[in-house]
Amino acid sequence: MKTFDSIVVHTNPNIPPKHVVIWLHGLGADGHDFVNMVPKLNFPETLSIKFIFPHAPVRPVTLNAGLPMRAWFDIYGLTASSQIDQAGLDESDQALKVLLKQEIAQGILTENIILVGFSQGGTLALYTGLTYPKQLGGIMGLSTFFPVTAFETMAQRCQPKNTPIFIGMGEHDTIVSCELSQLVCDYLKEQAYAVQPHIYPMQHTVCAAEIKDIAAWLMLRFQHKS
Repeated sequence: MKTFDSIVVHTNPNIPPKHVVIWLHGLGADGHDFVNMVPKLNFPETLSIKFIFPHAPVRPVTLNAGLPMRAWFDIYGLTASSQIDQAGLDESDQALKVLLKQEIAQGILTENIILVGFSQGGTLALYTGLTYPKQLGGIMGLSTFFPVTAFETMAQRCQPKNTPIFIGMGEHDTIVSCELSQLVCDYLKEQAYAVQPHIYPMQHTVCAAEIKDIAAWLMLRFQHKS
């Protein structure tokens, strides 16, 4: 099975990377969306990290009147009771796991791989990260969602429970409500996952305070696994 086309950025191309961050964009965007985030994280030059920014495939999206756009899976609605495109989610999950397998084949340890996703990308990051058979270095879901209707399906496939999880949400988000993101946190806590919720005074975006927290959280993961 093929994986996604991606943009790759090295923080220090002169040193073989020991850590990999796979960053998944939101609905309608592409891999370029978060490339400019790398310099904002201000990692030391001595730390060699490989950032991978995949492009989601183009598909019709029901929520947007069936218009074709880049999407990890179809979206029928953005409420707690919305159904999820399980087939589309599984397809992207398998492609993402192929990408993980490729990085591992290049000598990257699974515990040195971190999945990050914004909005719909966060749903995929959580799904893949929580159902992967080996523990990853961490999972970050930014302004993300996971319909309650899909929790049971995910729970049947969940694997290691000690993977650190960062959930960021905007209290003024009118696209993915703070309440919807909080449901994800509540579910993960109920399932005994090590989840850290972070709430910011922002809309459906990433703010300076969140970027600072993202950098600190990632740095902690890198130092822990160095």
